[in-house]
Amino acid sequence: MTEDLSNIRAEIDALDQALIQLLADRARLTARVGTIKQAHRLPLYVPEREAALFAARRRQALAAGLDPDLVEDVLRRVMRESYASQEARFPATGDLDRPIVIVGGGGALGRLLGGFFARSGYPVRVLETGDWPHAAGLVENAQLVLVAVPIDRTQEAIQALPALPADCVLADVTSVKRAPLAAMLSRHPGPVIGLHPMFGPDIRSLAKQVVVYCPGRDTAGAQWLLDQLGLWGTVLREESPERHDAAMVMIQAMRHFSTLVYGAFLQREGADLNDLLRLSSPIYRLELAMVGRLFAQNPALYADIILSAGPLPELVEGYRECLDELFDLLQSGDRGALMERFDQVRDYFGELAPALLTESGELLRKAHDGRDP
Repeated sequence: MTEDLSNIRAEIDALDQALIQLLADRARLTARVGTIKQAHRLPLYVPEREAALFAARRRQALAAGLDPDLVEDVLRRVMRESYASQEARFPATGDLDRPIVIVGGGGALGRLLGGFFARSGYPVRVLETGDWPHAAGLVENAQLVLVAVPIDRTQEAIQALPALPADCVLADVTSVKRAPLAAMLSRHPGPVIGLHPMFGPDIRSLAKQVVVYCPGRDTAGAQWLLDQLGLWGTVLREESPERHDAAMVMIQAMRHFSTLVYGAFLQREGADLNDLLRLSSPIYRLELAMVGRLFAQNPALYADIILSAGPLPELVEGYRECLDELFDLLQSGDRGALMERFDQVRDYFGELAPALLTESGELLRKAHDGRDP
């Protein structure tokens, strides 16, 4: 038996080595793809090509007697690295003789975005706190002034800007859009657009990252910027500032506040976090990881997001009412009423519920695979 196992394991080792060589060969080919894309100004991420590739490989997996989900999982991980390997240098859609000025370019998000502009060949200038006396010179001939300062300083920074070139695009990257957009429209008569990158500064690639944009004025004059974001691989979502801000109260502010409350509750109860992690299944560990992720980051950022959401107090009041309603059911031990309430919420989610069950199942399998014993 030992000899048989050793022989089979040797064959497996040989196949693993061959697989590594195949992955290396594939990486070299995708790097060449990146070179061609850059030369012809093609976008990094092409959803149709990716969907067709996955469909074809899933069919091949079935024909070979393999689980198509396994093959797609492996390919998605490989393709993530492929996107990163194609990002050495991006083509530019704007004028490389005119600078990009990032107000707050020394911050984490400002540095990230400045790096992408630099890799596309743009000259990048940074306007930080000590640079305001020289602001007029810094924005001279700028084709884009991008405001990337904390929310509570955004409108002040916009109003402090000197006169910009008439065709310069003025944009911001804050998580609220209505007030900053109004301030930019008031300050600059040229192209204005509000941007909200739905990612943090710790990402490696912009491929598939969502950027919401809110048109302000002369969207055609800012089209080169949207095209640039598309070439970098982002998924652009157009939205009005009002609908954006209403959605972000639910997507960001409400969730961050709820997470803050849960973290504070764990602290108050003195919960042993290591025990919670050790005893958790992947889904509960992932939920706890999302709580811990919040507290590993800058508290000023989350305080600003929470406090800048105007209707949040009213929503939290409604949340508290829901909590009180369900607490009453809990205290009364009314199992039937609790299940009826569950069914009401399930009906509200409709067809999204089973779809999200499938999506979360994929995430949980990945979380389980990466968990240490």
